[in-house]
Amino acid sequence: MPLTAMDLVANAKQNITEITVPDAQQALHDYLIIDAREPAEFAAGQIPNAVNIPRGVLEFQINNHPAFTGQHAAKIIVYCQSGGRSALATESLHKLGYANAVSLAGGYKAWTES
Repeated sequence: MPLTAMDLVANAKQNITEITVPDAQQALHDYLIIDAREPAEFAAGQIPNAVNIPRGVLEFQINNHPAFTGQHAAKIIVYCQSGGRSALATESLHKLGYANAVSLAGGYKAWTES
């Protein structure tokens, strides 16, 4: 039986850590922030100091982005609109060696509602 996108997200969430909005707000200065949404979503609003690297190109762009070059040990918060893409992105970052990446639970939607 084929997996759905939500199955993939659920599986990814078993392999990553999610950070709550209050914890993220308190620790922003300690983390690099990746907005995994599309550029139009990013342009409409984002978390302060976030770098927009869309989920679809993350694996191809992360190692070439100046903010992340040589930063495999850095703490990274990844977010998207609701938490699905960021879970997948965080799992990919772990596979690429960014072991301290976490996903923002509830995404930008939760951030703006807090």
